[in-house]
Amino acid sequence: MTDTLPDALHLAKALIDAESVTPAKGAVFDVLEAALKPLGFAIDRFISGEAPDGPVENLLATRGSGGPHFAFAGHLDVVPPGKGWTSDPFDADIRGELLHGRGAVDMKGAIAAFVAAIPADQATGTLTLIITGDEEGPAIFGTRALIDRMAERAIAPDMCLVGEPTSVNRLGDMIKIGRRGSVNIWIDVPGRQGHVAYPHLADNPVPKLVAALGAIERIELDQGNDWFQPSNIEITEIEVGNPAHNVIPAHARARISIRFNDLHRGSDLIALIERTVLAHAPGASVLGRISGEAFLTEPGPLSDLIGDAIEMATGSRPELSTSGGTSDARFLSQLCPVAEFGLLNATMHKLDEAVSLNDLDSLRALYADIIERVFTR
Repeated sequence: MTDTLPDALHLAKALIDAESVTPAKGAVFDVLEAALKPLGFAIDRFISGEAPDGPVENLLATRGSGGPHFAFAGHLDVVPPGKGWTSDPFDADIRGELLHGRGAVDMKGAIAAFVAAIPADQATGTLTLIITGDEEGPAIFGTRALIDRMAERAIAPDMCLVGEPTSVNRLGDMIKIGRRGSVNIWIDVPGRQGHVAYPHLADNPVPKLVAALGAIERIELDQGNDWFQPSNIEITEIEVGNPAHNVIPAHARARISIRFNDLHRGSDLIALIERTVLAHAPGASVLGRISGEAFLTEPGPLSDLIGDAIEMATGSRPELSTSGGTSDARFLSQLCPVAEFGLLNATMHKLDEAVSLNDLDSLRALYADIIERVFTR
């Protein structure tokens, strides 16, 4: 590789050094833009949204014209590092065969590997990078805003690879072809405050909330299907906020989270919870927020292309999976077939997050093979 083209390790270090706790902006995007411009990409950086979920910085980079049109998507924002790191989480540190730093695997390392894999010349087709600064946060003004921007500019990929850390035990052992959907729901049961010695003069909301939550806990949404595990409902918070032992409270609140497969839609699940709550607590309010719908990219050309590259390099076929949490692939699936493939996920969001130097270079080589297969098939 010539000195004018980015090197995966040096680029990964530079990205890690640019502190970018979600929502990311500024310096980390400067680093990526500086790496892409010598490769001939047209760069579109823009700010989207307002408080509380914005503003968010995003980057859209395109090169070439016509088909095939291949996209790579990722995020430069990271979760807060937490306390107890061996070294500064935003000062990339090589110790032995590992590169340490927040974002090393999730997912600055994968972005660096992909950029380093891009060939200097591209005879045919279009290559697009879809990079947000808000995947780890509310994700309201990140990839969704990028999709709107792409629609305005008539940028329409044929397929998209997301560089999330999908590998489990070794690089390339798993790719994701779908994700479960996610819904969060807030429940507020009103009552009437009063003295515990005079319950007839009050209305205790706690038993009503408990009854509603018991009914919710007994709901079996499904038993899963060929590609997805069973959907699950989890009670994640119960709050009364009553500091006095002799007062019946005026409100009782709870929050639940649902991870659901492609047998359901988020709006239907919110309606189900609302009906269940109101059956036990008339007058309660139920507010639902859909983080993303479930999606599945049926096994086919995209997963075959990625799988062929991995099998050629490792000798083993990757497992196709829909496990794990959500990612921005849930939005990108509206555009085209989407699959996720990246580094080992063992240390993501943990203290001393680290990527193997060998894995970083191997991922670069795999991404290079995938790009070549897209544009020469």
